[in-house]
Amino acid sequence: MNLEVLHVAQCPNLTAMLQRLGQATDLPVTTREITTATDAAAFGMAGSPTLLINGADPFTTANHAAAALACRIYRDENGQPVPVPSLAQLRDAIATAANTPTDEPGDVLSSWRARAMPPDPIDRAVHKLVLRYFATTGHPPQASDLAATIAGSGRTSEEVLAALHDLDAIRLGADGRIEVAYPFSAHPTRHRVHTATGTDVYAMCAIDALGIAPMLNTDTHIGSTDQTTGRPVRITTTSGHSRWEPAGAVVFLAATAGGGPSADNCCDYLNFFTDAATANAWTAAHPHIPGQVLNQAQAEILATQLFGALLG
Repeated sequence: MNLEVLHVAQCPNLTAMLQRLGQATDLPVTTREITTATDAAAFGMAGSPTLLINGADPFTTANHAAAALACRIYRDENGQPVPVPSLAQLRDAIATAANTPTDEPGDVLSSWRARAMPPDPIDRAVHKLVLRYFATTGHPPQASDLAATIAGSGRTSEEVLAALHDLDAIRLGADGRIEVAYPFSAHPTRHRVHTATGTDVYAMCAIDALGIAPMLNTDTHIGSTDQTTGRPVRITTTSGHSRWEPAGAVVFLAATAGGGPSADNCCDYLNFFTDAATANAWTAAHPHIPGQVLNQAQAEILATQLFGALLG
């Protein structure tokens, strides 16, 4: 189980939240400082401090639905305003999460990507540089290409890339070079994406391929294949509207909760199929890979949620 507390700088209630969590559980708790409204929206901070359990806010209410950098007010068991949840409320939230299946692929992916967002400004700037470099050239930058971005930070390019690798924002090869920067792959995959700027890139999976258009705010053409039949699947996105070929094409979505890097635990299983029948045929032949079939609207919504604000 992943416990993370989002907070603003010098939050007066952060210490109380962490102390109470220490009483409620022996699980490790991480913290993430949020500095902008954009990051508050991206990470899901509805006021400071906000507790995320497996990437979700267990205390979300209508009053706390919007992202905010302000102090957060909770309600105790009696409905009274309090700065942090009570010990009983925290224990209940943790127990509920522990008894709730966490292998819903969409939830797992969202949690993965939320945890992979770099909290450090230098790491975040380098991450965006890597993504834009992929988008404009079709391949990753070299460590030397990051020099201007990290200048004055007191860190080397290798140190920053290692930090991004540890977050699973990118994946490095044994030689230290960038092999993955979700949604992009430095090596050919079955998902090739042509952008309106004329660049050809490879995506790690079907959802990543669909996420490139909203991430870059550009038109794209995706070319992939059905794993069952070998037939082509093509998706053309123009001005935010997509046309799928064949018209009944779907996406199979699978992920292993808490299983490590996305590249190792779900990317190979997130694929396009020409229709639900071929997707179901593939899942029947691979019963050890739990997942679900998404229709086109569901797949596009998930892709936008994961990648739409990544370069914001």
